[in-house]
Amino acid sequence: MVRTLVITVDRDNDLGLKTAIKGPVVGRKPVLTAALRLGIADPEESDTNAIFGALHQFDQLVENNSEGDEVEIAILTGDEKVGMRSDRAIAAQLEEVVAEFQPDQAILVTDGAEDESVLPILQSQVRIDHIEKIIVKQSKGIESTYYYIVKALEDPKWRAKMLVPLGAILALFGLGVMLPDNIGGIVIGALPLILGLFILSKGLGLEATVGRIAQEMRENADAAMFSSLLWTSTVFSAIFAVAEGYSEYLAVSGTFSVIWVAVIHSALAWIVIAFLTSTAGFMILRLQRGSFSGRLIVLAVFGMVVYSFLDKGLAIAKSVLNGTTYEFSVEGIFNDLLEPLMWIAVLWVTTTIVRAVQARQAQAERYWGI
Repeated sequence: MVRTLVITVDRDNDLGLKTAIKGPVVGRKPVLTAALRLGIADPEESDTNAIFGALHQFDQLVENNSEGDEVEIAILTGDEKVGMRSDRAIAAQLEEVVAEFQPDQAILVTDGAEDESVLPILQSQVRIDHIEKIIVKQSKGIESTYYYIVKALEDPKWRAKMLVPLGAILALFGLGVMLPDNIGGIVIGALPLILGLFILSKGLGLEATVGRIAQEMRENADAAMFSSLLWTSTVFSAIFAVAEGYSEYLAVSGTFSVIWVAVIHSALAWIVIAFLTSTAGFMILRLQRGSFSGRLIVLAVFGMVVYSFLDKGLAIAKSVLNGTTYEFSVEGIFNDLLEPLMWIAVLWVTTTIVRAVQARQAQAERYWGI
């Protein structure tokens, strides 16, 4: 006997928001009822087509399966705030369905890539043998294309993704045109920089990290006040770093290398302050949640090691580029490397202490928050 489970996933919980039906929905009749209620509540909802596609797969399996085989159908719903919370809800509902039906294999029916992103969660509990994607057939005219663009802009989720970046770019471009040439050119030139940073953050997955930080701050209201102050300090430190670098850029004259070494060196202290305040914000949140591992302290000290090397290196490079000859002597090199070496020693001591405390916690089987 083979048990087959047909699954469709509503990751953003449109079913619950529009029909008040809570997942998991198990069985052909409850699933059909959910599809009809969702279709009536919102005829344009694509999840309705996915549910009907799952029912189609279910009926085909029931018709073609041999005697003794069992087939079941289920709708798993997530949360309107798509992310960790919705994925946890889907995992919990899947665990409930698997414990009750105990399937040998499963078929996933989906309406898009967003629901397919939970595939690793599903595969952790049941073997997925087939994925069926439901694509609604539409006319290809210009009018229908315009209609779907308008409908996408009416959706708050897509509106935030499409209009906010476009509006920010247009606002910066307009500001750059209105300002004087020397400042306006810098503002317009910052557009590819901002766009590049945004693409880089998407590529590195920093968006999820920022979202997790925001969620942690909401869940830890006491720590959120202090961490918010530190994050505010981080933002202002970054602004001061840009202002200090720009001031140095206007004041220094010389070759391209001389100017940019001076700019980076002048802004370096504020950059390090921004790094340290953001790290302190992380520490407070971790301490509040009881998940502080001590690695943030090591990271902060490591940042000071990098800062000490960069500070000395940029100072030497600045003097050399201005025509001053660097004297290679034991005393001079020792004086230049004294501060970085001291921070390396502090880093070694800090790492040793953190590892010792972690080892002691593991032996005592008691968690002290480090």
